[in-house]
Amino acid sequence: MDRIIVSTQKAPPAIGPYSQAVIAGDLVFTAGVLPVDPESGQVVGEDITEQTGQAISNLESILEAAGSSLYQVVKTTVFLADMGNFAAMNAVYEEFFASNPPARSTVEVGPLAKGALLQIDAIAVR
Repeated sequence: MDRIIVSTQKAPPAIGPYSQAVIAGDLVFTAGVLPVDPESGQVVGEDITEQTGQAISNLESILEAAGSSLYQVVKTTVFLADMGNFAAMNAVYEEFFASNPPARSTVEVGPLAKGALLQIDAIAVR
């Protein structure tokens, strides 16, 4: 099976030896997406609400570059630096995935890259 590497300037570039996303067959696998402004390279906002919106917007840009969309996401994993931010993150997440939401895991982790409060990855069909 061929793999197609996905890259878009509409989302932050990879900050290490990984791809923004990889297409394998009919599936798109994204890397963990941070709440980083693609132009400045800086984390957006200081609260979980702003950061969740930015991370999902970045995720959407990567999926679109791969020929997919948020609607076609089948699974996400949300990595939170503090589970105390779960309710606020969830409220913003629900705005983007209001109907037929994907399966999801949410876990608390240690510090995230760039001091972000969350990171999200996804698997989608295309």
